[in-house]
Amino acid sequence: MTATPRQKRAAKITAEEAASLVKSGMWLDFGVTLSQPDVFDHALAARAAELSEVKVRSCLSVKPRAYLEVDPNGDHFHAFNWHFGGYDRAKHDAGRCTYIPLNLGEVPDYYRRFIDAVDIAVIKTCPRDENGVYNFGPTNAWHRAIVETAKIVVVETSPAMPYVFGEHNGVHESEVDYVIDGNDSATAELHNAPMSDVDRTVARLMAGEIEDGSCIQIGIGAMPNAACSLLSESGIKDLGVHTEMLTDGIIDLVKAGRVTGARKQLNPGKVVFTFALGSKYLYDAITRNPEMQCFPVDYTNMPHIIMQNDKMVSINNTTQIDLQGQAASESDGHRHLTGTGGQLQFVRGAYASKGGKSFMLLSSTYERKGVRKSRIVLDLTPGNIVTTPRSDVMYVVTEYGMVNLKAKSVADRAKALISLAHPDFREDLARDARARNIIPKGFV
Repeated sequence: MTATPRQKRAAKITAEEAASLVKSGMWLDFGVTLSQPDVFDHALAARAAELSEVKVRSCLSVKPRAYLEVDPNGDHFHAFNWHFGGYDRAKHDAGRCTYIPLNLGEVPDYYRRFIDAVDIAVIKTCPRDENGVYNFGPTNAWHRAIVETAKIVVVETSPAMPYVFGEHNGVHESEVDYVIDGNDSATAELHNAPMSDVDRTVARLMAGEIEDGSCIQIGIGAMPNAACSLLSESGIKDLGVHTEMLTDGIIDLVKAGRVTGARKQLNPGKVVFTFALGSKYLYDAITRNPEMQCFPVDYTNMPHIIMQNDKMVSINNTTQIDLQGQAASESDGHRHLTGTGGQLQFVRGAYASKGGKSFMLLSSTYERKGVRKSRIVLDLTPGNIVTTPRSDVMYVVTEYGMVNLKAKSVADRAKALISLAHPDFREDLARDARARNIIPKGFV
């Protein structure tokens, strides 16, 4: 699929004029996280009564979307999402949003090979710079692929968008059809969840396995954030960062002097990511900072690239794991919660790295309606999606310890995982495992 030839300079239009380009049945693309448009979104919502079957692709919404708020029954718009945030999850529960399965690093290829319809792309960017480029800010992801394949490209500029350096992190004015002046509302923030004692215990166990010169990927959540906090206070040296998501915790590591990138094989001295999402503290740290580099997701997330950094360490959460080691990290039965994201790709890339390791972090229990339940289970909740297969899971860590599942038999895996469960559940897990021959009779 080739790019549509553009005019030499984009035309300035209003959000209302841009929304008037939308026809019933069209496919729109709104980009990823902070790059989803605001003034265009409201202008589109204002046209709801005139439109039907308009389909909108986006990823991880950081604020309510006007086009969905005005259309509670789905008479006019349909939302398709590559990864859920809290708002997307609520809209999915209400029947207004559906998930698109993926490996995140493959998405640029999906646009170039498999997605036939991007009628209009609307991406929020920084204002045009001195080189005629509209910088994508803290989110690169697959925006280049959208620009290359869309029939019409619209940028909505925001002076509040942090300007971030990086490979292919912007679109030249010659590739843009229309420009909308956006508002200057503050960039949406995602604050860290408070850390519990369990989070700190899990992080401490895992952090002890990280060596000087390791290159890390950190996922979202309180446990990875706790890991960053512990590493910041440690004596570890020369960490590198090659990650999907850049978080406040990684900035803490940089400011503590733990991250130098000096031993990285790829992009030495640079912190590499595909999107940043956090607080103003994070955005201030990356704005026009040449050490912070925002790359397309097919560079950050593809295993054959990840593995090129030695001692690659992947640190992710999961919500449930069965006794064979299958990690379900994105759903609660048939209720979709988040998405596959880059978890599996980083697990595989880290394993293939020289001296690499991957960690799956979870608390041993959770509470629902006042009832405590085990996250380590005989069988996954019916309908649960396996994010990382048993053959790929390496280290599993709870507050009760850490085990490495590589090269372990099914029976040995089950015994190891039972040792990580809360003591109140171990006896039942062991009995059920033996009853189903997961741990054979007579196996010690």
